[in-house]
Amino acid sequence: MRKSHPVRRAVLAGAATVSGIVLLLSLKPASDPGSASAAGGAAPPVAAQSPQGGRGAGAGTVTGDAARTQYGPVQVRVTVSGGKITKAEAVQAPKGGQSDRVTADAVPKLNQAAVAAGSADIDAVSGATYTSAGYVKSLQSALDKAAAAAGSAGRQEPGGAGQGTQVLTGDAAQTQYGPVQVRITVSGGKITGAEALQAPKGGRSDQVTADAVPQLNRAAVAAGNADIDAVSGATYTSAGYTQSLQSALDRAGG
Repeated sequence: MRKSHPVRRAVLAGAATVSGIVLLLSLKPASDPGSASAAGGAAPPVAAQSPQGGRGAGAGTVTGDAARTQYGPVQVRVTVSGGKITKAEAVQAPKGGQSDRVTADAVPKLNQAAVAAGSADIDAVSGATYTSAGYVKSLQSALDKAAAAAGSAGRQEPGGAGQGTQVLTGDAAQTQYGPVQVRITVSGGKITGAEALQAPKGGRSDQVTADAVPQLNRAAVAAGNADIDAVSGATYTSAGYTQSLQSALDRAGG
């Protein structure tokens, strides 16, 4: 009898695995028209794609961008190990009044679903359509960042700590005038770029933010760490910026 070549068996097994993944990804998130009508309007879509160009790769803890919803921001942080989501948590979620109960019920379910699915293709929680949509959006951005970081890590030069390029997002720091969240680019162990994803806005805060954030960005790059001076007239924004910047640096090992 003619023996099957080992390489051929490996190819066939790989094809079967890919077919199974495609079948799973074809399942669509269930819609929840009841909760949408209860919320008083059409609900935003919940479906999201898996990260492109880096699926199944990378390791570390990554925080997604804060997603704005009708009831407040939702922001997700995931831990990825061996190319799989091992932990998911909401660092921001709607709160106050009825939102407290909805968040307490929905977020643990969404966290479990994210780990089980290993992607942002998860179902909305009944009665929490907007929170679910915000969760999925932030989760997707975290997975995109994890994939990008994995790709950068693969291009690192050997021999020497801190080499390669990473894009890292710090935790959102709550201030008296609103959240501040910083994202940095680290290359060769140095901060080469800094930007504020979130900063106080509305009324006078618009002017303060427009003046202070560019100065803080430049200071972060110049200092290479979070030991930067506060901008005059923007004490709270500066403190929040420094706090978020430090959390981003902690993820980089800086």
